[in-house]
Amino acid sequence: MPVKNRFAELQEEITAWRRDLHENPELLFETHRTAAMVAEKLRAFGLDEVTEGIGRTGVVGVIKGRKSASGKVIGLRADMDALPIHEQTGLDYASKTDGAMHACGHDGHTAMLLGAAKYLSETRNFDGTVVVIFQPAEEGGGGGKEMCDDGMMERWGIQEVYGMHNWPGRPTGSFAIRAGAFFAATDQFDITLEGRGGHAAKPHETVDTTVMAAQLVLALQTIVSRNADPVDQIVVSVTSFETSSKAFNVIPQRVQLKGTVRTQTPEMRSLAAERIKALSESISAAFGGTADVTYHDGYPVMVNSEEQTAFARDVATSVSGGCEDAPIVMGGEDFAYMLEERPGAYILVGNGDTAMVHHPEYNFNDEAIPAGCSWWAEVAERRMPLG
Repeated sequence: MPVKNRFAELQEEITAWRRDLHENPELLFETHRTAAMVAEKLRAFGLDEVTEGIGRTGVVGVIKGRKSASGKVIGLRADMDALPIHEQTGLDYASKTDGAMHACGHDGHTAMLLGAAKYLSETRNFDGTVVVIFQPAEEGGGGGKEMCDDGMMERWGIQEVYGMHNWPGRPTGSFAIRAGAFFAATDQFDITLEGRGGHAAKPHETVDTTVMAAQLVLALQTIVSRNADPVDQIVVSVTSFETSSKAFNVIPQRVQLKGTVRTQTPEMRSLAAERIKALSESISAAFGGTADVTYHDGYPVMVNSEEQTAFARDVATSVSGGCEDAPIVMGGEDFAYMLEERPGAYILVGNGDTAMVHHPEYNFNDEAIPAGCSWWAEVAERRMPLG
């Protein structure tokens, strides 16, 4: 079945919801206006149950099919939060909140799942129950984990869960997916190097933390080039180098390095943590200083289940005429927490020739709405057929 006609009819309305969300971005768990809008619309659609405050500001809605003999319960998830980026699109519906914008398309994800919920509530052409999940704080806050920790899966008896993300550079409304490890584990590290500060004219009287830190930045790259198996995916990036002194003639007492580690396997994740600590301590000691290393575990690897991925691919093919193999993505995605709790799949939908996500000129492509809504609706109807 191609794109459903109902979503062509609803596209203008869904686009208006999306643009309203775009104008009013909210960060992390502060998605109060967004959650209230979502809950209001779900109730207006006539859902059987709408619950707010799951995972702090998440919203869960329940749609019962015409039959319930199958006993199946399918979860469909969209993220709601924005990013702390100042928008530079120049759109007439650009963000009205300085320093915040929907630079990852979560406004589009939320609007598409609302559209699917409206259609599924109208038609109920399935045997079982659909649970629509609107999640806060995907962008670094772990909102998916918070919703799971609140007992969401058990409370609504969710058996499988499906998610979607727009993808710039792919043809609008096309799909791509891969089974197994998909999005990377994303960890962070903080390294504080302590030496002995002093006058730049007398370096021999100091323990120079800038030289120490410069050596360490380069050495950390050997984790990828000399410690990891070349066929394993791993990225180590130092993203901040800050000294305790800003004066041009002072060798600083202290330097702080920050960065991220992105991996696809538990083995590489452990290796990176161990090597960062070992390199930091040994290099600082060689220069006569010390290192304090803090390693923060971030989102786990997001792993698509084999069976559910094959099903999601079939649905995408029925909607758009095909579904390509997606590449491994070294970005993080906290839908990983939901996939740790239940089998499921996460798919990419094309956003066309737009700026990449997390860019100040990015904008979700409203032309992708019918395909995205159709995929979610078809997941419910095909996974739980009336027979």
